[in-house]
Amino acid sequence: MNSGSLSFATRRDAAILIVDDAPDNLGTLRKLMVEQGYQTFVANSGERALKIARRVHPDLILLDIMMPGMDGYETCRQLKSHASTQRIPVIFMSARTGTDDVVAGFDLGAVDYIGKPLRLPEVCARVRTQLQIRSRSETHEEQAERLRTIVNNMAEGLLIIEADGRIQFTNPACDKYLGYQHDQLAGRNIADLLNPLVAQEYLDYFGRYAAAPQSAHNHGTREVIIRHRNGSSVCMDLTLTPMYLRQPLFIGLLHDITHHKQSEDALQRAAMVDPLTKIANRRHFDTFLEKEWQRAMRSGQPLSLVVLDVDHFKLYNDTLGHPAGDVCLQQVAQAIASHAHRPTDLAARYGGEEFVLLFAETDAGKAVHLAEAIRGHIEALQIPHPRSTTSAWLTVSIGVATIHPHQLDNTESLFVAADRALYVAKEGGRNQVQSTRTASASLDTVKALVMR
Repeated sequence: MNSGSLSFATRRDAAILIVDDAPDNLGTLRKLMVEQGYQTFVANSGERALKIARRVHPDLILLDIMMPGMDGYETCRQLKSHASTQRIPVIFMSARTGTDDVVAGFDLGAVDYIGKPLRLPEVCARVRTQLQIRSRSETHEEQAERLRTIVNNMAEGLLIIEADGRIQFTNPACDKYLGYQHDQLAGRNIADLLNPLVAQEYLDYFGRYAAAPQSAHNHGTREVIIRHRNGSSVCMDLTLTPMYLRQPLFIGLLHDITHHKQSEDALQRAAMVDPLTKIANRRHFDTFLEKEWQRAMRSGQPLSLVVLDVDHFKLYNDTLGHPAGDVCLQQVAQAIASHAHRPTDLAARYGGEEFVLLFAETDAGKAVHLAEAIRGHIEALQIPHPRSTTSAWLTVSIGVATIHPHQLDNTESLFVAADRALYVAKEGGRNQVQSTRTASASLDTVKALVMR
């Protein structure tokens, strides 16, 4: 093998098909190609050449034009019309070197044209050059195909976006996330997918980058809500990376975090729920109370708190066991929760056998009426309580407090008033409702200032 052949490196030795009806030409060219280190195949007719080409897929074909039967032009035409052979480079060899003949050869798809008589060093150089071109082309095509495979099989959605917000390309994952078919998103604007304010923020960024690519920072990753094709919202992480290829473009990567958000929301909900009774826990209730307290201060509407305690619950547990006690608390919780109808009402387990209810925009009279309904509901469950000195059934004692909160008031004063009312209910024989009104601290303060 001479040094010329060393410059052509492929995965295998290059294969050459020589097509010529002249035995001397075939023998000379075959010997030359073998000396160059190429796998060599020969054919003495166009028909034979087509069969060999479709079977062995040579890397290059040296094709004579003047042959009996099917000439070189027709052979080339059929090679280029067949899917398995159309990409094989063809070099014509012919004594017909007129301009029309050469142009006709190139028009049929030949990559080169060598005049006869052949100059063998020139043939070697032209073959070597075409094989090098083919090798580089195959390498680029393989890289492009590898990149296409990666992009098409990515779990993340990918978008290529132009500086004006027009979507140039999306991969299958992006189409699937957003409910579109292949190429349906191409040509649309990101404003069709995003909240108008968020879309404008991105468009402003695109404009800044297009005007000064060197000074613009990477936009990074942010959580966005994207409109699905069916009109629903999809929660995604969007990572934007700018690049400049003859024009400013932006690569967007979409990562579906819907499941993550659902899990996060589930954890947040779990953190607000009492695990035994499945109603709100103390933490949730305190947060809810603070929100309603602030709202009541703005509206001037009354706020009522109901504090409820299961009568003789320790005796119940000691007599029937803690599993029965847990079931009892669950039944009580569900009965209480059934009376919190409005979004501004909340029932919660505050600790042990103590429960609380908040009724916004509810005056003292109505709050007492609601508390009495709750007490009666629980008694009507007829949960047996063998050792109770109050009733044969499970009962509850309830304290109710109502306040019109002002700036100088605090939630603690509302709880104190409700607890006092609960204490009165217990001291009065249990299984009853007692109530009290709480004077606002601001009113007390005004009175104290007047008396000075």
